[in-house]
Amino acid sequence: MITIYSRKEIDAIRRSCRVVGEALNYMGELIRPGITTKELDDELEWFIRDKGGRPAFKGIKGDAPIPFPASGCFSIDEVVVHGIPSKRKLKDGEIIGVDVGVEIDGFYGDAARTFLVGDVSFEKRHLVETTEESFWKGVELAEPGNMLSDISHRIQKFAEGRGFSVVRALVGHGVGRNLHEEPQVPNYGLPGNGPKLRSGMVLAIEPMINTGVYDVNVLQDGWTIITADNKPSAHYENTIVIFQEGPDILTLVEPD
Repeated sequence: MITIYSRKEIDAIRRSCRVVGEALNYMGELIRPGITTKELDDELEWFIRDKGGRPAFKGIKGDAPIPFPASGCFSIDEVVVHGIPSKRKLKDGEIIGVDVGVEIDGFYGDAARTFLVGDVSFEKRHLVETTEESFWKGVELAEPGNMLSDISHRIQKFAEGRGFSVVRALVGHGVGRNLHEEPQVPNYGLPGNGPKLRSGMVLAIEPMINTGVYDVNVLQDGWTIITADNKPSAHYENTIVIFQEGPDILTLVEPD
């Protein structure tokens, strides 16, 4: 069932989303060659808790043998999503996707960015820019009366038009009182398919775009998902709410 949230509930979701956006800005300040993803995750957890939030990803259960062990997902180069932080140091020329979820008073926010590490190649930079742009192309259609797949189709058309592929095995989702709610929000598909978008829907729209094939594999840890051809992937996500007057991007916070 798709939840339609009241203005009061949306204000509560907005609190969590603001911390998510601020946390991603903070990660962007720290990311550089030589820092480890474990160091980033430690800083991320401190930041979220200092703002009165709880890291929503930490301890979440999936199909993996263990619950997710960290506050954020740190996905380098060919890792699409769910990268587990470690003592591995970031290297010049890499890209890293950082996915953050926050819960405050029973309401959730969720967003991701892909950052450049040092001097990055044109191809990787183009991938990251296209992934973010595909989100904005899709969100242009996030208004009451349109169909959910209108967003999906717009994202796919734009990304593939740039020569990239769109991950099929992973999708966006509703978010609010739970981290993952209905509906699923694919980044591909034909336009004109339901559900119909309504004011009060809260969605996490998250293009995951690959340089090569769209197929993915899951590593032995049960969490880390990589491209099947080991080519780079990028991830860009925001939690949005649909209003009659247009979408509001809840996790987009301008840096200080």
